[in-house]
Amino acid sequence: MQTPRFQNVLLLLASYAVYAYLDARMLWLLVAATLVSFAVGWGTQRLQAHGAERAAGILTTAGVSAAVGLLVAFKYLDFFAEGIVASMQSMGLNVSWTALHLVLPVGLSFYSFKLISYMVEVRRERILAERDFVAFAAYVAFFPTILAGPIDRPQHFLPQLHQSRALRWENLVSGAKMILWGAFMKVCVADILSPVTDMAWDAGGERLALWAFLMYPMQMYADFSGYSLMAIGVAKTLGFDVACNFRQPFMARNVAEYWRRWHMSLTTWVTDYVFMPLSLRWRDAGRWGLAAAVTVNLVVIGMWHGDSVTYLLFGLYHAMLFMPLVFGGTFGRNKKLRTARWGLPAATESMKMARTYLLVAVGFVIFRAPNAVAVWAFLCRLFTPALPMQPAPGGSRWFYLVVIFGALLTEYFMRNASSPLHFKGNGLMQRRWARWAVYYVLLAFLYICADTGAATQFIYTQF
Repeated sequence: MQTPRFQNVLLLLASYAVYAYLDARMLWLLVAATLVSFAVGWGTQRLQAHGAERAAGILTTAGVSAAVGLLVAFKYLDFFAEGIVASMQSMGLNVSWTALHLVLPVGLSFYSFKLISYMVEVRRERILAERDFVAFAAYVAFFPTILAGPIDRPQHFLPQLHQSRALRWENLVSGAKMILWGAFMKVCVADILSPVTDMAWDAGGERLALWAFLMYPMQMYADFSGYSLMAIGVAKTLGFDVACNFRQPFMARNVAEYWRRWHMSLTTWVTDYVFMPLSLRWRDAGRWGLAAAVTVNLVVIGMWHGDSVTYLLFGLYHAMLFMPLVFGGTFGRNKKLRTARWGLPAATESMKMARTYLLVAVGFVIFRAPNAVAVWAFLCRLFTPALPMQPAPGGSRWFYLVVIFGALLTEYFMRNASSPLHFKGNGLMQRRWARWAVYYVLLAFLYICADTGAATQFIYTQF
């Protein structure tokens, strides 16, 4: 039972069972993509060992192209085809296209990026090709993260699969704390805000527009970071360390810092495999080359979410926010946070955080809107005289604000811990009764909020 091989077999069977429960029709695609990438990695290493660098490059390119092709086929085929047809019809050509409306396989955007990074890292000789297919397949299909990440790199995760993983009490406690806080963020913040923001978009009422504008970034954060932390917590109970996905993004003082804190596993992935190669290739163009690389990087992040024009606009909008940093020479700088009384951010730092939050909120309007026209219409509604008088029938916006402020404040003071419930130091939380009081309060909030019936699907499962 303690041998890594046997544990990996059980883990793979459990992961495939979970995937089959979620999307049994596309389990074959996951298995096929895993087999192809495993073979490409093994073949690339063999060719490199025999000095056949050109053949190894061709094989890797073919493997990566196949993985990218899956994304294009399932996420963007209709988008490109309909765009071409619309262009041809505008020129007077009588053509038509019957949209395929392909069903997006669960987790495709996440596991395809795992496969791409594995093949590229083998080609770059940063890792050895995995010889154990069961371990490799377990890495690709790892059930806590396959639905919506984080996107773990092979050099970080694969070695853990070759170590025996005993059931440890400290891992269970640490994982349980992560799961509890993640569930609180999802159920008591994201799910409570969801009806409000949905109502603002669906009903089109001006009274809710400002509230939805300010709260949707928080809803997105609580929903996605909550899922990520629960996934990391489940992995921890199984003896695995999974990459961090969020690090207090609303503490960011500019948009570059925001992207270093938001969906970090995706941001670092695109930075390593898209931005870095492009910035090196275009370095002779100076800041214009850097600006172009940043723009492509953000567009890739935007279009990763789907084939909507709004995702393209979302990427371009954030790229535009980067331009003052790029041409001002402050791109990449990460100044230490200046604090004031009680360790809170200084007034100037707080103003920068508020400004960044508002800019990010505009981006989330673009992200949330069904089309470009809806983006403009929603933003125009923010400047009407009416203000949100009541966020939801029977609800209290002050209750929401207190819960949100308390959650953000807790995360701020625990920003150096693996989760907000990993209390350290010599304060009150070192007393057992105080810690358990916090746990019971969170459980009570979970019970109360879950009883409202506002539970929603995790937002990022659709990507």
